[in-house]
Amino acid sequence: MKNKKVHCAVDYAFQRIGGKYKGRILWVLREGVLRYGELNRAVIGITPKMLTQTLKELEADELIVRKVYLEVPPKVEYSLTDTGKELIPLISHLRSWGEKQMSAN
Repeated sequence: MKNKKVHCAVDYAFQRIGGKYKGRILWVLREGVLRYGELNRAVIGITPKMLTQTLKELEADELIVRKVYLEVPPKVEYSLTDTGKELIPLISHLRSWGEKQMSAN
């Protein structure tokens, strides 16, 4: 994503964090390190295939870090990068706005 030429900062931001699950995954990771299974349980409605794909995209965009432990069974942990952490106040604001809109309907 970083090398793709864009002309609008808003488009760039939404390309990196847009979609159905990216914001939710970032929000869940705000409290710390989680393993794949914990993420799968926390992000309701996501399929394992979609979770894996979305995690790869977030990692490629350097919003999360994937740490693999060489043990049996394999252990993989995910956490926010500093860039990912910068998004949390913005996601929190969007969440508050969404809650307000949902209660008005």
